[in-house]
Amino acid sequence: MARIYLSLGSNIEREQHICAALDALSNSFGELEISTVFESIAVGFEGDSFYNLVVGIQADQSVGEITKILKHIEDCNGRDRSAPKFGPRSLDIDILTVDDLVGEIDGIRLPRNEVLKNAFVLQPLAELAPQMLHPETHQTMADHWQAFDKQSQKLWPVDFNWPSS
Repeated sequence: MARIYLSLGSNIEREQHICAALDALSNSFGELEISTVFESIAVGFEGDSFYNLVVGIQADQSVGEITKILKHIEDCNGRDRSAPKFGPRSLDIDILTVDDLVGEIDGIRLPRNEVLKNAFVLQPLAELAPQMLHPETHQTMADHWQAFDKQSQKLWPVDFNWPSS
């Protein structure tokens, strides 16, 4: 079983879509490790603020099979694949890391570049897995978060209760 970390984000009916995604992830993969939910301004476009979090799962499926499951969950939550890359999202789920895999696997770049570029990914990942080594830099997620320019991207924790937790 691989340890996999996923990022989840939504800026359309945020609480509804995040809760639905957590339900679907739990049904597909079992027990979830869930970070704090953070709110952040939209990055790359003007739009409503996002809710973002990181979820840890255990899975024995291939990266390609997991990607299909995640896309199905997004689609069930109204994901518009014809929309611009930087735009509103009902639900966005991305694979961040799969154990210590590096490179392109089943069309997915691992680890995902956003891990070190976006506070809304790095902070919740560092919260869940502070001692995990980034597979390319070999530094801990806590060290990366400590070094991150926290003034460059504002985010704040929100009071969020997933009914199934």
